[in-house]
Amino acid sequence: MVTDMPDEKFLWDVFQSVDKDKSGYISANELQEALSNGTWTAFNSETIRLIIGMFDRENRGSVIRDFRDFGALWKYITEWRNCFCTFDKNNSGNIDNNELKSALSAFGYRLSDQLIQILLHKFDRFGQGNILFDDFIQCCIVLQTLTSAFKFYDTDMKGIITIDYEQFLRMVFSLKI
Repeated sequence: MVTDMPDEKFLWDVFQSVDKDKSGYISANELQEALSNGTWTAFNSETIRLIIGMFDRENRGSVIRDFRDFGALWKYITEWRNCFCTFDKNNSGNIDNNELKSALSAFGYRLSDQLIQILLHKFDRFGQGNILFDDFIQCCIVLQTLTSAFKFYDTDMKGIITIDYEQFLRMVFSLKI
């Protein structure tokens, strides 16, 4: 597991190579080209959109407005890569049903096997019974976002909420997922 951040010169070189149009910003397309699953497949565009939503504070459609933000993004992706590798027990480059359940359990989610199967199916882009690194990030971001929205209404922390249909729609449509 790599925990040390690369030096600033290395990150600056990476930033410049990712910023293909030399605009000083990294667009969704540039970021998608730069990130890899480790399997020579590009990151899923939906995962890129979610990551940009986390780092694009000015809603410009670009993720990086300065070099410091790029360092934060690099750290974020590196931490997710380390996490993914921890749960990819067979080093297959993807997460299967049991590995997903282990990962989500470690994150504090106690989900039924049926719901784990639904998540696997939802985030299995290629229908092969497993999810790639970027799909794992997307799954975790979506699950965390939905959990936070649920907790907003679960004021007594019992795991049960009562909301009407319009509240439900407002909750779902206001989420950044």
